[in-house]
Amino acid sequence: MEVSLYHPELGYYRRARDPFGKSGDYYTAEQLQPVFGLLMRRIVRKLFAVWGSGTGRGAVIELGAGREEMTPYFADWEYIPIDAATVEWPRRERAVVFANEFFDALPVDLVEKHGGEVRAVLVACDGDRFVWRLGDVVEGATREFVQRFTPGLEDGQRIEVNLAALRAIDAVTERIGQAHLIAIDYGYTARELIRFPQGTLMSYRNHQALEDVLEQPGERDITAHVNFTALEQYAAERGWKKAAYESLAQTLLRAGEEDQFAEALGEEPGRRRQLNTLLFSIGEMFRTLVLTK
Repeated sequence: MEVSLYHPELGYYRRARDPFGKSGDYYTAEQLQPVFGLLMRRIVRKLFAVWGSGTGRGAVIELGAGREEMTPYFADWEYIPIDAATVEWPRRERAVVFANEFFDALPVDLVEKHGGEVRAVLVACDGDRFVWRLGDVVEGATREFVQRFTPGLEDGQRIEVNLAALRAIDAVTERIGQAHLIAIDYGYTARELIRFPQGTLMSYRNHQALEDVLEQPGERDITAHVNFTALEQYAAERGWKKAAYESLAQTLLRAGEEDQFAEALGEEPGRRRQLNTLLFSIGEMFRTLVLTK
């Protein structure tokens, strides 16, 4: 997954082809502008207000910024867009960290409970194609992740282990003094794990969801649902507190209720379609986790 997505020349996110929008492979909420940007700006402004006046301009750090479509909406602050391949993340005394569909695109390991043991599911070659192959019993950080954040695996069940997501939490914790983290993604809690007996890995091409993630490496997006229980609990051990966990629709409704979406809708008829899509389509599929330290 790491090579397929992030190889410097052949990786899906490193190619010249734009993966977003009608001519790409998928849409994200950030393509529904200006409505999404205006509502997110309002949310970020309220988070900065928690720290009170006299705190300076502050920074908004966007993880997985893509085409940097949030630039005009975060212009009131120092806007720092970074991607998953950034080697050195910035250090700031105070920042809001914005992660829209960032964690789902981080490379994961795949494991399966087999004969009472949790074993690695590896990628092997069979002629000219890639296939899955069961590996050894997992140890170390992978084993600890499974025991802590994916309890109750049944025999034959597969699940993804996203150690990169935990490293991202570490990076933000170490580099930012006071912080709010807004994570918007599709995912599940530990109690919902039973819904995914074969894991959540999917690939996307031309707006089609495809189950075989080993086909056409570098030509397709590959994603895995976010384990929000892992994010929340791991962050709590590092001094973060949960401020909110809800559907994206709930997040946007609360952002717009102050003026009944007047600012977001403006005078352009197309904006109402954007809002409807955000609330009743994307908003019901995606969740928002807000963490504060």
